[in-house]
Amino acid sequence: MSTRFPREFLWGGATAANQVEGAYDEAGKGLSIVDTLPGGKARLAIVASESFDFSLDTARYTYPNHKGIDHYHRFKEDIALFAEMGFKCYRFSIAWTRIYPNGVEQTPNEAGLAHYDAVIDTCLAHGIEPVITLSHYEMPLHLATVYGGWKNRALVGFFERFSRTVLERFGHKVKYWMTFNEINSAAHFPIMSQGLVVKTDARDAQAKFQAWHHQFVASSLATKIAREVNPNIQMGCMIIYATTYAYDSNPVNQLAAMQRTQSFNFYCADVQANGKYPYYAPRLWDSLGVTLAIEPCDLELLANNTVDYIGFSYYMLTTVNETHAEGEDTEGNLLGGTRNPFLEASEWGWEIDPTGLRIALNQLYDRYGKPLFVVENGLGAIDKPDSNLYVADDYRINYLRQHIEAMADAIADGVTLMGYTPWGCIDLVSMSTGEMSKRYGFIYVDLDDTLSGSGDRHKKKSFSWYQKVIATHGEDLAL
Repeated sequence: MSTRFPREFLWGGATAANQVEGAYDEAGKGLSIVDTLPGGKARLAIVASESFDFSLDTARYTYPNHKGIDHYHRFKEDIALFAEMGFKCYRFSIAWTRIYPNGVEQTPNEAGLAHYDAVIDTCLAHGIEPVITLSHYEMPLHLATVYGGWKNRALVGFFERFSRTVLERFGHKVKYWMTFNEINSAAHFPIMSQGLVVKTDARDAQAKFQAWHHQFVASSLATKIAREVNPNIQMGCMIIYATTYAYDSNPVNQLAAMQRTQSFNFYCADVQANGKYPYYAPRLWDSLGVTLAIEPCDLELLANNTVDYIGFSYYMLTTVNETHAEGEDTEGNLLGGTRNPFLEASEWGWEIDPTGLRIALNQLYDRYGKPLFVVENGLGAIDKPDSNLYVADDYRINYLRQHIEAMADAIADGVTLMGYTPWGCIDLVSMSTGEMSKRYGFIYVDLDDTLSGSGDRHKKKSFSWYQKVIATHGEDLAL
């Protein structure tokens, strides 16, 4: 029987170390930048202020990432639940600070390596392929405060050492890897992926583009190491993709939408997938006053070590309105823009556009011709459990169903799609707000925004629905 999804399609789910593990100071782990981010809806505004300097202020703020959902101690229980759903893969990240607490040590922390050995082996024992992100918004704090983040070329060497250690340790049993999570996110919140705050030039285009160059070099080095360790490794890049529309047919808005697609959606992937800076880069740099410092061997390294696939997150779109035609601005989309009158939005204001995912898949495949992997997608919502802590989350099922239909349509269009790992397959601490109440998972975790609660896991309605989706290979999407 023919199916809409290839037989080798990787159905699974995704998390990040800093949002689930907790145990922020156990077994030799050092502080990461996320360990200094306060919880609450004002999180991104606080870290974008001129006064923020990574200092911990427990008198004023809570730090929910310190505890997370205790996945560090409960990973076997959680992975068993993923296996019960039928996961073919599990995307997670390695906390850099568990391996090199400050990022600068000469010798890795064996306790950290042993922990991820156990996580990987547990996945494999359940027939689940690990999909590992090397750096997911949690670089060592020391590298941000002492070295100034990724604008400093010294971080290339530190990341190369970290990557070599991890790839040599796990590269013979883990096939799928990615280098930097949502590398292009620095356009909007450079603290997360580049470790830059206002005091270290987060608002300066020169610093951000130089930091990106260093990350491109570091990503190429990690890709080179991976192929030396095990030629079967598949190394990917990972970007945010926000399908971009012009507000109307005014050519000014059409041009602006095209340029935003280039500068945000394509710039980082162009370098990592094509191995060179794109043709539009010089004009972009010139418009921003950017002059890159590029060392002699950098461009050759980029050209010779391109990624094997494009991983991306898809949550929202952007609608561009340069002419300021009548329209309502929306900050809820996190990436800004004008509200799209044809779309509904989530409780956090993120506009919902399944068709935009089909467009994204076609645009990326048309541009790069490389396999694609939707490694984040999901609906953050306030779940209201009953007295037995059961959540009937039909709204989440409907969201995911529509996006899976869009992926099936893109495959029918001719796109090569490797897999799908919905974000927050188990409830976790939100990146943007540091809250537990913004839930994505198939599994309810009994913790509130203060992280009070039992921490026990409870299957939502979407758990059994996704179990059926995987069992039928994406054919049965009914509620």
